[in-house]
Amino acid sequence: MSAVIIRPEEAGDETAIRLLLVNAFGGEAEARLVDTLRAEGDVVLSLVAERDGEVRGHVLFSRLLVRDDEGAFPAVALAPLAVHPDHRREGIAAALVEDAHLRLQTQGERLSVVLGDPAYYGRFGYSRERAGGFESRYQGEHLQALAWDDAPRTGRLDYAAAFGDLS
Repeated sequence: MSAVIIRPEEAGDETAIRLLLVNAFGGEAEARLVDTLRAEGDVVLSLVAERDGEVRGHVLFSRLLVRDDEGAFPAVALAPLAVHPDHRREGIAAALVEDAHLRLQTQGERLSVVLGDPAYYGRFGYSRERAGGFESRYQGEHLQALAWDDAPRTGRLDYAAAFGDLS
């Protein structure tokens, strides 16, 4: 088995990412989300995992704002994270998240939020406790946050408009 290459999404990857998302999630919702985030300029980081010339995994971080009485603090939202069903349990998702976190920190990002399985995302440092003070339509046990530096602990999470279209 050849190594997985993690790289930024490039022009021409859109179709492969779309097919991956449809296969990974069994529907079009996440693919439409990614298409809309791209079209509206809300993508902060989009990486693919490639092996043998095939896109096997994808992760996307979009702009998220934490709003309070003093203004808005830029953060990122992790969604979606996908690996083709035939290539799960190969470490691809972990490699994507870890690489993305390094790139985001280098870019100066200080806070990431995810809605997902606490046991899974906890491996990367996300915690329910860190997200507990935020107001969000997604508030609950699956909302988690990870801070790499000084970042707000309270405020309203405003996701990119594309998330409003999710069912």
